[in-house]
Amino acid sequence: MTPSLLAVEVKQHAIMRLQENTQKIAKCLDQLSEVEIWQRPNASSNSMGNLILHLCGNITQYIISSLGGKEDRRVRDEEFDAKGGYSKKELQLKLESTVAQAIEVIQTISDEELLRVRPVQAYEFSGVGNVIHAVEHYSYHTGQIAFWTKQVRNKDLGFYADVDLNRKGQ
Repeated sequence: MTPSLLAVEVKQHAIMRLQENTQKIAKCLDQLSEVEIWQRPNASSNSMGNLILHLCGNITQYIISSLGGKEDRRVRDEEFDAKGGYSKKELQLKLESTVAQAIEVIQTISDEELLRVRPVQAYEFSGVGNVIHAVEHYSYHTGQIAFWTKQVRNKDLGFYADVDLNRKGQ
């Protein structure tokens, strides 16, 4: 069965946002030292390393496991309990690999599977709901990572340096 135009559009934009946020996080990783990626702003917050582990866990659970049919082995608390154990490069490779697997699942999932409701954590979402959740969750934590990087480095990260954001659409 040929995918619907709406499904194609949703998939393309989800993939674009996953790729865009992966690039933003890579830019942040480049700005910080090995020690700084594991620093927590305060006792109630997570380090950049924790957030990357958390993003990998969430994307794996909502996309790779739930939509892709892989076994869900996530132990969510471990993502937040970690105080190190991964270098910047290892975190970046883990994130890139997770996102690449998620993109493969999104690209190949059928319209029927996008509409099928399934349980994930304490929720029940359609495949589209899972994709939207994973993408918005990724964006949310990318913003936290960018904010923390700006706090540590006290400089603009230049995410939109080559884009005229004052241009109006017609």
